[in-house]
Amino acid sequence: MNKRIGSVPYLNSAPLTFGVENKIEFLPPSQLAKRLRAGDFVAGLVSITEVLHHDLYDVLDGVAVACDGPVRSVFLAHKKPLEEVDVIHCDTASLSSINLLKVILAHRGLVPRLVPFDNYSRADEHSAILLIGNPGIEFLSRPHEHQILDLGQAWKEVTGLPFVFAVWAIRRDQNVPGLIQMLFQAKKKGEAKLTDIIKNHKDFDFELRNSYLRENIKFELGDLEKKGVLEFVSRLRQVVGGPIFLPNYVSAN
Repeated sequence: MNKRIGSVPYLNSAPLTFGVENKIEFLPPSQLAKRLRAGDFVAGLVSITEVLHHDLYDVLDGVAVACDGPVRSVFLAHKKPLEEVDVIHCDTASLSSINLLKVILAHRGLVPRLVPFDNYSRADEHSAILLIGNPGIEFLSRPHEHQILDLGQAWKEVTGLPFVFAVWAIRRDQNVPGLIQMLFQAKKKGEAKLTDIIKNHKDFDFELRNSYLRENIKFELGDLEKKGVLEFVSRLRQVVGGPIFLPNYVSAN
């Protein structure tokens, strides 16, 4: 397939790409979404927001990067009370995280200005900052003066539902036989080999990998997760402009 599949390079993608890593190009979420949209890839493990904003994809049923409570790797770090925050610096790598932040803030009646940043080494200098992925986890492991608003936990408290951060999006205009079956089987194998993945992965230490992949990240895309997506669509339509499309799920069976 000559690496015409894309994924994110984070720990949370490892169980979904197990055994097919050599077929995948790993990129930050925003770069991955642009390449998938441009047709460079036939499929990508992309932000749910990419699917909701662009009616180009089918979504592989049953597979996601999701949470049902604290996610640990997507959070707002802030020094002042939220009501006093007027500017938030945001990692622009993940549009899902930025849009989830907008939804959570809107629920509280808050509309601070969001500005981009890309220098994680200076993250602790900002009084309010949205952090994601492996760099976000690394931030939490260092001393800091910030309060932490975990966006997965905040979403759960507001809606009572899981939140889906990423899905396998497959371009409708490119039919690759066996693709969705391969991606679904990779997830099944990854779940079966989760103990080995946790033991052998290079990111972080064993205890963090174990708790993060077993307690924080969920890999299912079932009925509750789909209800979470529908709720996100409803709330997102209230805070952003432009059309928001409902996902079209396709099964590997």
